[in-house]
Amino acid sequence: MPSDPNQLVSDDEREQAVSLLRAGLVDGRLTLDEFSQRVEFAYGARVGSELAWARSGLPDRGRGPLARPRRRPTRLTAALFGHVVRRGRLRLRRRTVALSAFSDLDLDLREAELDTAVTSVAVLVLFGNADLYVPEGVEVSVAGVGLFGHRREWGRDIARPDVLLLRVHALSLFGTVDVWRVPADAPGDYGEIMDRVKELSC
Repeated sequence: MPSDPNQLVSDDEREQAVSLLRAGLVDGRLTLDEFSQRVEFAYGARVGSELAWARSGLPDRGRGPLARPRRRPTRLTAALFGHVVRRGRLRLRRRTVALSAFSDLDLDLREAELDTAVTSVAVLVLFGNADLYVPEGVEVSVAGVGLFGHRREWGRDIARPDVLLLRVHALSLFGTVDVWRVPADAPGDYGEIMDRVKELSC
């Protein structure tokens, strides 16, 4: 990063900042939402002071190993015969499973902490519904099979490739799987979030 805060930054310096942000996400220092916002700001930075803000609070990578988060990883989220909402600073490893059977499941990953730059979420639905919420700007790949139901993606796909990848593998029988790309300014209530994202999708 340039020593002069008013000096124009290069593409290489922006990429270095994004690399630092990715390391901060994997180390549990940033949530998925914080990471998404800072990456967008870093790529739009024109001068050193703006790039410094995107990196603020993160240690330089040359200062030795960073402490691993102590939060236990979320390996399984299950909803059985009810309605389950799972959100907050969930820690996800390389793979996690979400299961909804005769239920509704809201899995909110906007504040999640990821251990790797590529994370897979297997979503299994039987006579139910699963809604996944991810921050806008994160690369999401959705694939899978649905019988007598649907699988849909909502929101603007404005992710930057090679920054972070969240793979969603959906398998549903008489069920629905919806992935919502949520902008940072969206309201907190899930019904309002859905309405806002649908507006942006039109």
